[in-house]
Amino acid sequence: MELRQLQYFVKAAETMNFTEAAAAVFITQSTLSQQIKQLEEELGMLLFDRIGKHVRITEAGHIFLTHARKILNDVQRSKQAISELQNATTGELNLGVSYAFTSLLLPALAPFSTKYPGIKIFITYGSPEELEKKLRLAELDMILAFHNESDDEDLEMQELFSSSVVMVVSKNNPLAQLKKISLEELARLDLILPGKGFSSRDFINDLFNRKKIVPNIKIELNDVHSLLALVENGQWATILNEKAIIGWNKVTAIPIESKEIKRQSYILWQKGVYRKRAAILFIEELMRVMESE
Repeated sequence: MELRQLQYFVKAAETMNFTEAAAAVFITQSTLSQQIKQLEEELGMLLFDRIGKHVRITEAGHIFLTHARKILNDVQRSKQAISELQNATTGELNLGVSYAFTSLLLPALAPFSTKYPGIKIFITYGSPEELEKKLRLAELDMILAFHNESDDEDLEMQELFSSSVVMVVSKNNPLAQLKKISLEELARLDLILPGKGFSSRDFINDLFNRKKIVPNIKIELNDVHSLLALVENGQWATILNEKAIIGWNKVTAIPIESKEIKRQSYILWQKGVYRKRAAILFIEELMRVMESE
């Protein structure tokens, strides 16, 4: 069994077309078919059903695909690790970020890129659940997110900081003069909230549900920047982690009267996987920026 055979198999499984797969890996269709056949003979099971000119992955193929991808990802990571021994300031960083973390991330990007111009950064936004799937598939090097504690054996959670969940309004809003607000008062306001499925929205829903309060939600958005832009320029109120408004100078945070109103942020790593030097350097830069805010 050879790495190139695994590469051919994975590409064929992704395209479900031997001709397209062969073109993608720059070989002939007959060569790809021959290599996959050799792989099937070595495994003793068919990986694809051939139906005329079409192919369909078998149950054995689905199982083998998971392992083949992991092997190829491990090889790529090992190459990256060796490369970093030669030059710690080059390479790629694949960073997963939950939507609520956007305002925290952006101030760190410019100084990091200036300091380490040889490191190319790829940022993927998503819910914690979506990002965790990508982390397990080795599509991400780490995740930055507000998250509940987990006993997941595949993930390692490194604490970053805890911060309060607050009401956020424009500084021009009369509510900006409040020293604090109760959940009952907050529920009666016209609210713009993160969309359902966001971990921050789940946290907010839980706050209201425990008090058996139904909030007056007027708009739901799955983009924190758009949400804050509406709040900044109108009379709306929202509920966010106080760290999410870093850099938004025209809005202000009002404390909410409630116990257990803090959230914990984490760096999520895949357990037992090599941590890129670029990832460690980025976390160091992020912490420096946050401490200066």
